[in-house]
Amino acid sequence: MTSKKNYFYGTGKRKASIARVKIFNTPGNILVNGKDIKEALGMDDLVNIALLPLKLTDNDKVSAEIKTHGGGLSGQSGAISLGLARALCVMDESLRPKLKSNGLLTRDSRVKESKKYGLKKARKAPQYTKR
Repeated sequence: MTSKKNYFYGTGKRKASIARVKIFNTPGNILVNGKDIKEALGMDDLVNIALLPLKLTDNDKVSAEIKTHGGGLSGQSGAISLGLARALCVMDESLRPKLKSNGLLTRDSRVKESKKYGLKKARKAPQYTKR
């Protein structure tokens, strides 16, 4: 039993969030974890960040199915953006230079610095008393 693959896949990561993106060539809506993207991410700023690859490449005629987990809403929107950009490159390689020049194919590797023992946070030390 073989099923024909009718979607393009891309994975995105940001902070502690991971997004698995499937892009379909049929017009429709974008679902994140089974909900509409505006309902899942809430704020319009986060929706705009997530959909930036589609807006730059004028791909309004695609639908997407996205599964995210981990992190918060900001990290998830960044992960969705990277996943969409990678899936668009798989779909059409000619979009790669435009996405690359806008920095959408580069993974943002900044993560929270871990706490050190003897300190209150990653770098914040307890108050120093001279006497």
